[in-house]
Formats: sequence, C-alpha cells, structure tokens
Amino acid sequence: MDTTHGLSSARLASIGEAEAARFRAAHPRCAALATHSAPHYLFGLPMHWMRDWPAPVPLFVTEARGAELWCADGHRHADFCLGDTGAMFGHSPPPVAEALARQASRGLTAMLPADSLARVGARLAAIFGLPRWQVCLSASDANRFVLRWARAITGRRKVLVFDGCYHGTVDDTLVDRADDGRTLARASLLGQVHDLALGTVVVPFNDADAVERALAAGDVACVLTEPALTNCGLVPPAPGFLGAVQAACRRRGALLVLDETHTVSAGLGGCTRALGLAPDVVVVGKAIAGGVPCAVYGFTDDVAARMEAAKRAAPDGHSGIGTTLSASLLAMAALDANLEHVMTAQAHATMDALAATLERRLLDVLGAAGLPWSVTRLGARMELQFCPAPPRNAAEARAAMDERIERALHLYLLNRGFLVTPFHDMLLVSPATSERDVAALAQCVGGFIDEARA
Repeated sequence: MDTTHGLSSARLASIGEAEAARFRAAHPRCAALATHSAPHYLFGLPMHWMRDWPAPVPLFVTEARGAELWCADGHRHADFCLGDTGAMFGHSPPPVAEALARQASRGLTAMLPADSLARVGARLAAIFGLPRWQVCLSASDANRFVLRWARAITGRRKVLVFDGCYHGTVDDTLVDRADDGRTLARASLLGQVHDLALGTVVVPFNDADAVERALAAGDVACVLTEPALTNCGLVPPAPGFLGAVQAACRRRGALLVLDETHTVSAGLGGCTRALGLAPDVVVVGKAIAGGVPCAVYGFTDDVAARMEAAKRAAPDGHSGIGTTLSASLLAMAALDANLEHVMTAQAHATMDALAATLERRLLDVLGAAGLPWSVTRLGARMELQFCPAPPRNAAEARAAMDERIERALHLYLLNRGFLVTPFHDMLLVSPATSERDVAALAQCVGGFIDEARA
C-alpha cells in the first residue's frame, strides 16, 4: 500500500475529494459570493493569500467573536486559526471594541500623538523590558524600519536572518539558503530586481557556530530572528541557542533584533521575557492592538541615542521610516485598551493551560494510533508535525511537511466546525477557547486518522 507518514495515500485522496464536495454542498452562499466578487478582485479576493486556504471556495465571514466564527452560510466554527495570530486573544475583545467605538466619534487619525501616549509607552516598557518605542502599521513595516535604523547606526550593510524565517514582506528577509550556503531570493518572490545576497546572510537556525562565523567579518548590522521559527513549521530554539546568539552579537558589534509577532504566544512579554533575553530591539505586530492594524518596535536607551544621532546628522527630508497612518488615534486607542485589559498575565495563563490540555489530548490520539508524529508547542501556539521529534531547523521542518495530509485534514476539520490555519495546520488557543472545543478538536483529529488509515 502506498503510504505517506503512516497514512494511506489513496485514502487521503479520497477524503480530499469527498470533503471538497461536502464543503461545496454546505456553502452555497459562500460560492455565490465568490462568483459575484470575482469580477472586481485579483483572483476574486481582496488579498491573493486568501487563495491558500484548502476550501474549494472561500469561507466568507459574517461574524467573529471570541474564539468562534460564523460564515455566510450560517455555520459556526470553533476558531483555532485566530486570524493567523491577529486575533490571538480572541476576536473583538470587548475592551478593544469599546475603545474603538468611543474613539470613532473623537477622531480616527491626525498625524499627531494621542493623549494616551505616555501611558501606552509605560505599559510596553513594563511588558517587554525595553524603554523606548515607535508605533507603525504592521510588523512588516516595523521590521523594514528597524533594518534601516540598524544599518544607519552601525554603518554596516548586511543583515543576518535564519533559513525558514518569516518577517512579513521585507525584501531582505525573503531569502532561502542553498545547499552550499549561498543566499538565494525565494523562488516564489515576485518582481524582485536587486540581488538580495548583497545585503543578507542566511544561516541555519539553532546553529550558533554558523552565526559566529557569519558575524566574524564585521559587516553585519543586525541579526533579525523570531525566537522560534513559526512559518516553516514550528521550530523551537535549542537550549542556550538564543543566549549564544545574543553573546555573539555583543562581541561582534551587531544588534540583536527579536521579532516576537508570532512568539507572543509564549507568555506575557513573549520569549524575550520567558527566556530572560536582553535584545537591542523587539518587534511585535498583529495581536498587539487586538487585531487592529498596528505594530510596535522597542529598543534600548543606547540604541535610541544612536538613532537620534543618525537622524540629526542626516539632511532634512523623508528618512524612509514611518507612514502617515502610523500611530493613528484609532490604533492608539486599541493598543491602549489591549495592553491594559486583554494581553494580560491572566490571559496568558488561561491560554497556556488550555493549550497544554490540547497538546496532551493530541498526543494521546497519536499514541493510540501509533503514528510517529509529534506536537510542538510554544505557549498558546502549537503544530502537529509529521516527524517523531520537533524539528531543529527549517530543513527538518520542511522534510516533515506533507501537503496531502495538511489539506485533507484541514478540510475534514472545517466541515466538522473547526477552523485551523491553512499553513501546515498550526493551532492557536485564545482565552475564549472552550475546553469542550479543545476536546472535540482532538477527537476529530483522531477520526481523521482512523479514516485515512483504512
């Protein structure tokens, strides 16, 4: 029998076809909306990434609240995707929704600071341990701006990232590592003109020696990394790895930039706080303002002084840093409410406990099935991976992926009321997630495995 990671290839194909037909039959309104939208949008959607969902037609959303989502056909879904982290703390948290409603009649944007500025800055400093901050629209913007600052204050040209990294739509980071160690632009990248290898060095994650060798030339402005890789499959840091990277940066004069956009799942203050790290810069987007477009980047007083000196030394004019809608009055209202009332230590404790329960239940399912799979968890974020132990780098994570299983499982769960991420079936748990849905999801995964092994 032809098998893939312990499941029947023929059964997976059959399940995929059956689940696609089941979805179409249950979602006539979504199908109609897709038809009506097609003439007006590229690929029929407002953002072409939305094509990546395995459903045969898009799932059009009418309402999302807490950890639940309703589609145009009236079906309720327990949401374990949560906007791919944007709604990490639940959809429309009441304190954020109320703050937005209040602010909407008082002004949306003015390109001037909101009166909450000092309070928000103090909360960011208390949570992440860095004293100085800037606010922008997205983590992509934040990472792009941080790379400009890093190059400006160090006088160095290059940035070091890790194979399999994800930092949004930042050119410098959209790279892969060739077998011989060369930096390559990702094959899927559209419209790229410049050779990204001129400004970017890419090395394997969890390889401290490779970092040391790359920094030895003295031309790297900063190391930009997620504390754990999250976009090529979840890859946690090996014990001591991030500490070794931090020490290497100190020795070689490079800045350490931690992108905590996805790893805020680790707890209040993200991995920075959980692991006792002392980066030069931290970036957080997506969930930081409850899902409203907003991101922040924080930095040390020393870095701030160097940034101010670089700006004063440059001629007047646009620095290439910042956008008109950055730190809008609306975004600041959401950020203020989210930091005070939503993204709290208690919320993280609730999420972590629920995620631990889901992890145990999934491991029980895998154990009963005798499959050599693993569950890798980082606080409220976890991933089912088709390998016996969590991967140590992007190459191992990619080797463990199987699109046939991922797509079939996604559709199987979706048709039974569970929404998971379309990217390698990652799972997120919010404070609003119910223990009932956690138990039912694990049971449903078990049902899928039983059918796929028949």
